[in-house]
Amino acid sequence: MTDAPRLTDRIALQHHRRRAAADPALFLQETVADEVEERLQEVNRQFTAPAIVTGWPQVWQGRLPGAAVVGDDDTLALAPGAHDLVIHGLALHWADDPVGQLVQCRHALRPDGLLVATLFAGQTLHELRACLAEAESRVTGGLSPRVAPMGEVRDLGGLLHRAGFALPVADVTHLPVSYETPLHLMRDLRAMGEQNALAGRLRRPTRRAVLLEAMGLYAERFVTDGRVDATFEIVTLTGWAPAESQPQPLRPGSARTRLADALGATERPLGPQDD
Repeated sequence: MTDAPRLTDRIALQHHRRRAAADPALFLQETVADEVEERLQEVNRQFTAPAIVTGWPQVWQGRLPGAAVVGDDDTLALAPGAHDLVIHGLALHWADDPVGQLVQCRHALRPDGLLVATLFAGQTLHELRACLAEAESRVTGGLSPRVAPMGEVRDLGGLLHRAGFALPVADVTHLPVSYETPLHLMRDLRAMGEQNALAGRLRRPTRRAVLLEAMGLYAERFVTDGRVDATFEIVTLTGWAPAESQPQPLRPGSARTRLADALGATERPLGPQDD
């Protein structure tokens, strides 16, 4: 462990998850797990030793028989080189060290093993975040940490390279959801265990005046056909543990065919006007 400031209060996060487990709303977790399964069906590979990193193991019951299921703790309970597939399921946005989490996943993979990691990203709940920020600024004259920082797909894709994965790919899916009122959205967030668990959050309940102002702004600005809109943006990261059998980039200067020949173009020397 380092002395770096922590992003997430893990005790609060686990408390939120335990409370949510009494009456969970895991439709997003289920939807993302379904999509991961569809992606795996498109991979021409039979995985025999999978592992799943998740805060909601019940979502994965029966999906990958024999899989090792571990929590998304700072130190993952994965044995080095034990798996040919690791799924990090919709929890990486709570990691204090997401690169470290991915590095641990890579170490757990055999050569040419596959990682599939999903997480909430930049546009998630942008409607709620904007309304809460404006409401709090109006009522109190300041802002407090309420939502974990979420990266954009370009930045998140770079995490795979930093973690040492080969053939990295990052893509994004937008999942629009509608609710009767903003309070119904907030109730679902509670039932997902996705409440504010930031280490730097306010340690007292949000003022009623802030909530009422935020709900009013939300109902004015983000309504379609009488229901309020909420956006969830999911980024899926895929990468392979390096292996000699994988395609390798050519060394600079090793090409044997000129680009002009491949394009059927005529080369001409550069003149002064081209400088």
